[in-house]
Amino acid sequence: MERYYQKDIECADREQIRAWQSEKLVRQVQHVWNDVPYYREKMKAAGVTPDDIRSVDDLHKLPFLSKADLRDSYPYGLLGCDLKKCVRIQSTSGTTGRRVVAFYTQHDIDLWEDCCARAITAAGGTDEDVCQVSYGYGLFTGGPGLNGGSHKVGCLTIPTSSGNTQRQIMFIRDLNTTILCCTPSYAAYLGESMKEMGLTPDQIPLKAGIFGAEAWSEEMRQDIQNTLGIKAYDIYGLTELSGPGVAFECSAQKGMHINEDHFIPEIIDPDTGEVLPEGSQGELVFTSLDKEAYPLIRYRTRDICTLTYEKCSCGRTHVRMGKPRGRSDDMLIIRGVNVFPSQIETVLLNNGYPANYQIIVDRVNNTDTLDIHVEMTPEMFTDQLGEVSRRQKELAEGMKSMLGIKANITLVSPKSIERSEGKAVRVIDRRKI
Repeated sequence: MERYYQKDIECADREQIRAWQSEKLVRQVQHVWNDVPYYREKMKAAGVTPDDIRSVDDLHKLPFLSKADLRDSYPYGLLGCDLKKCVRIQSTSGTTGRRVVAFYTQHDIDLWEDCCARAITAAGGTDEDVCQVSYGYGLFTGGPGLNGGSHKVGCLTIPTSSGNTQRQIMFIRDLNTTILCCTPSYAAYLGESMKEMGLTPDQIPLKAGIFGAEAWSEEMRQDIQNTLGIKAYDIYGLTELSGPGVAFECSAQKGMHINEDHFIPEIIDPDTGEVLPEGSQGELVFTSLDKEAYPLIRYRTRDICTLTYEKCSCGRTHVRMGKPRGRSDDMLIIRGVNVFPSQIETVLLNNGYPANYQIIVDRVNNTDTLDIHVEMTPEMFTDQLGEVSRRQKELAEGMKSMLGIKANITLVSPKSIERSEGKAVRVIDRRKI
């Protein structure tokens, strides 16, 4: 039997959803015009005022926001309320080390947790379940979001955070965890670890998993389900919009339902910005309808996907998004962390390297690996292994500080990285995702 957290909203008819969106959009545009000078100036430059926005039909008139806008307005430029009304920030790394800082009022957090509660309930969660949240906590949104959603559902919540695999398995077994929340690669690793311990799926108490923050294939889903004896659900979100729970899978597992009472999705041509018709593949754009502290209008996610309004067998009426099929920028997601080549270039240039490098991403034993090959200049080239090792260690520390994850650094001889038409091939992604 399909479960819902807020059935009247999740199963509302399309006319009602559209009415909610139009009412909220008009209010939100007035809010950013009054309280976010940065966006007001963008509206003025586009020749738009709040009077021009009367329903969702007028959304296309509004200017886009991009990651560059978030970076340029750091830290308070897009803040939509008095700072004393804010109770929390969450953050993700920026393209050159300047972070994106998202602000939350208590109202924002309540709505975010409701979205996560919908996802947990769609995965079969009730107040009789034990939910183990093995996403990272702290500035990363994964842990706090699913933690709050689990509380809203009434689950016994185990905030293990990421890592410490033996402790994770101990709690799963000893406390009879039924729902696991983490990245898909970590779920696969936990499954393999329990298999090595001789545990079979029927000896593992888990029944469902909610996995997101990185790309994963249908084949990987089946492997996780078979190893852990669970049903594995996808979840989608961005720190900029709130975090996980912007969209989530239901029992049908045929796309993720977007919480349309809080977010309006659009699909645009990434080159022209033109809104594309239903079913088209393009860049996903979101407008947050209820955010008080960090209200983003027409935010370009850079994720490439499709939307479908076809009726879903679960009974939910909110539009479904397909798995993102790539990005319209050069961002990589490695172990749930956003990594931009420009970040790597910044570290190299700051350490005197000419920024000729190659990123090699792979997935070994269901865990992402990050290797960076860096060319030395003729002046710095040396065959003294001790000196090379020292430099590699120095760069590795700089990369970890910038990226937030470990990278394996290999210094190579000058002009040894293959060029293609005079330009180095920057990224080799060997993951099958």
